[in-house]
Amino acid sequence: MSSSVPLTNGNAKKDVRATAILHRTPWQPPVATSAEGIYITLEDGTKLIDAVGGAAVACIGNGHPAVQKAIKEQVDEVSYVYNMQLSNGPAEDLAHHIIETSKGAFDLVGFVSGGSEAMEGVLKTARQYFYETDQPQRKNFIARELSFHGNTLATLSLAYHPARRAPYAALLNTDSFHHVSPAYAARFKGKDETEEQYVERLRQELENKFIELGPDTVIGFVAETVVGATTGVVAAPRGYFKAMKSVCEKYGALFILDEVMSGMGRLGTLHAWESFGDGVAPDLQAVAKGLGGGYAAIGAVLISKRVADGIRDASGFWKHGHTYQANPLSCAAALAVQRVIADEDLLANVQRIGPILGERLRTRLQGPNALAAPFVFDVRGAGAWWAAEFDFESPAGDGLAFSDAGFAGAVQTRALENGLIIMAFSGGGSVDGKKGHHLMVSPAYNITEAQVETIVDVLVRSVEEVLTEAGVKA
Repeated sequence: MSSSVPLTNGNAKKDVRATAILHRTPWQPPVATSAEGIYITLEDGTKLIDAVGGAAVACIGNGHPAVQKAIKEQVDEVSYVYNMQLSNGPAEDLAHHIIETSKGAFDLVGFVSGGSEAMEGVLKTARQYFYETDQPQRKNFIARELSFHGNTLATLSLAYHPARRAPYAALLNTDSFHHVSPAYAARFKGKDETEEQYVERLRQELENKFIELGPDTVIGFVAETVVGATTGVVAAPRGYFKAMKSVCEKYGALFILDEVMSGMGRLGTLHAWESFGDGVAPDLQAVAKGLGGGYAAIGAVLISKRVADGIRDASGFWKHGHTYQANPLSCAAALAVQRVIADEDLLANVQRIGPILGERLRTRLQGPNALAAPFVFDVRGAGAWWAAEFDFESPAGDGLAFSDAGFAGAVQTRALENGLIIMAFSGGGSVDGKKGHHLMVSPAYNITEAQVETIVDVLVRSVEEVLTEAGVKA
């Protein structure tokens, strides 16, 4: 029998087994024992609704029979080969599927084991391209403040997520990684500035950074097509990505997109840049979460013809790799997930359900009778990805007291107690990471309207309970 220790998760206290895992949370998380669709059952029998797909990962939910079948069949055929010795059928088939569904944007694919690895692979591939095309002086990347690109030292250096960078600041590379302003109009566009003027200001800032560093030293500009965890589903203004790519093209640099969270259907199109990036295809792109849907650890680097040709005409191979790269089981699972999305027309469901989810959130959080309305800065999103941002820097927020976890953390805890899994973050409203609180939902692509209603009901109830306990009067 396992021993038990008390679990403290906000106000929730229950006995759970002792753990030998160094967890990512200051509390010991409950243990999941089974899952089907968007429903997860815990060790004590509690049933939860996963409204966020773990971390925008479980795009078709748990337990889909077609994916289960593919994984089981692959185990019986080939479970592992090392990709520096042998390739495998699922990896070859998955690569062809991605290329064929990307409308000519990409020529080659490289597989890795997750999002951070994908972004690390992007950085190394970009450098390899210039190294092999006789431009070895190019060593600088330009990314944005209030961004997140992964948890390796290189990707933390590339990104600018203040809280996640802080413990490792002494180790981060500030020589090759540089930053410009975020494209977050609701927070940073001037009061008298038009959207076009704001985009032009950001374009000029990027060009100035190129000139400051030396245009022929810049490898590329890197951005999340839609910013995820750091600010909470923030899309750039119209014309922004077209403008940013124009600067890259002017100076021969690469235009690079991180779609680890936003890509592979999350916003209703296979690639987020098709709907939220001015239709501008990148030179390199990272994908991960929605690729394997949580059935396997997998990510990918998508490589344009320009970059592919540069490498093919030189060494001809990828000078980057990991032990589990292009793993047959992972690729078989991911291919099955992508076929489910296509066969069940799930992107159409994402496009249909998005406006419903957005309308319900706005009505319940910002409507005339909403308890939370005075504190809601914004409700935004599209498809199967939405966020609500809260701001308490107003007279109505004076004197409100939340737990040590802050408002967002308190709501996430209360939602879990109420049977709903969401994601909550603080610090996305200012470059120093000290302002703003946002809640995020990213349900499975096959979610129903009835499930949307339940998710919104429990989320809003959790928000209102936390506000009431902090002293907000109805």
